[in-house]
Amino acid sequence: MEHYDYLIVGSGLFGATFAHLAHQDGKKCLVIDKRPHLGGNVYCEYVEGIHVHKYGAHIFHTNNKRIWDFVNSIVEFNRYTNSPVANYKGKLYNLPFNMNTFYQMWGVTTPEEAQAKIEEQKSEAVARMQADGVSEPRNLEEQAQVLIGKDIYERLIKGYTEKQWGRKCTELPAFIIKRLPVRLVFDNNYFNDSYQGIPIGGYNRLVEGLLEGVEVRLNTDFFKELRGAWSHLADTLVYTGPIDEFFEFKFGRLNYRTVRFENDVLDMPNYQGNAVVNYTEVEVPYTRIIEHKHFEMFGQKVYDISKTVISKEYSTEWQPGMEPYYPVNDARNNELAAKYRAETTAESSVIFGGRLAEYRYYDMAPVIESAVRAYGNRSKE
Repeated sequence: MEHYDYLIVGSGLFGATFAHLAHQDGKKCLVIDKRPHLGGNVYCEYVEGIHVHKYGAHIFHTNNKRIWDFVNSIVEFNRYTNSPVANYKGKLYNLPFNMNTFYQMWGVTTPEEAQAKIEEQKSEAVARMQADGVSEPRNLEEQAQVLIGKDIYERLIKGYTEKQWGRKCTELPAFIIKRLPVRLVFDNNYFNDSYQGIPIGGYNRLVEGLLEGVEVRLNTDFFKELRGAWSHLADTLVYTGPIDEFFEFKFGRLNYRTVRFENDVLDMPNYQGNAVVNYTEVEVPYTRIIEHKHFEMFGQKVYDISKTVISKEYSTEWQPGMEPYYPVNDARNNELAAKYRAETTAESSVIFGGRLAEYRYYDMAPVIESAVRAYGNRSKE
């Protein structure tokens, strides 16, 4: 039987980055994935000449020049800038909250007027709490209104958040919204990071580039095929699956939110004029519509392809068998995750990495940073 330095479970960004670094170092790696494709949740399907983000929109952004240079050494990234639009009852508002939003909301045209309006609404929220005899926000609704006031909360936060979490804002903990970005400039760029973009040719090119020369087996379930025998196959296991599953759910199951997608190919070149439009009223069942061509096509190129692909996103409660997306950051799950993380210290020949194996919400750049760090630590041992 062939022997490997590393058996890597999962070909998402953590697994693919780790495998790339190890392979460059002359290590022998085997990457397995239970899905029929590479890339985990960044995988794209090619539909009507458009790269469709199969598991939801992925926008790469970072302040870390080393990570930006690293991914661009694999595939060049474009200049896509995330500037989502919110639709509330047919009216459109720019995100994140900036001078365009405040003009659309209140008709104010100067930072001074916007600041005065926000402060007025914040003080009203504080007064309402004081009338109830409380000084600290008791839930997300009060927290949001103390940070931004009633108008923006009710039109742009409340419905979207309740759909996202499947719970009323009055039932969600205040700590979910620690701060809300408020910009007193006309700037619709959602991220403050120095670098952002999408790989030219889609995320598959990034993952395929990372795994070039590495042995890969798809449609291979670690738990069904290799769980008991992996140590005969490799010196070290790199595990990126759910942490509770690795430990056979000994403390109970962790919870997630998941997302369901409704995809449509439309016989028009441009449906909504933007990659991301959030629907912030609770009566609209989906949270947002993604129009995929706007991630990679700009100007006339939008019209060079006569069709477009849209995805409606529905946030739902996760059940076993569904794709887990977002960790649920409540007290129960945080305590449970801490118990599982404590168990990993006894597994000296296993590296746990990525959002599922660490039960943490990760953007893409920090996942890659984490994999670089994990490989660096292991290679020093």
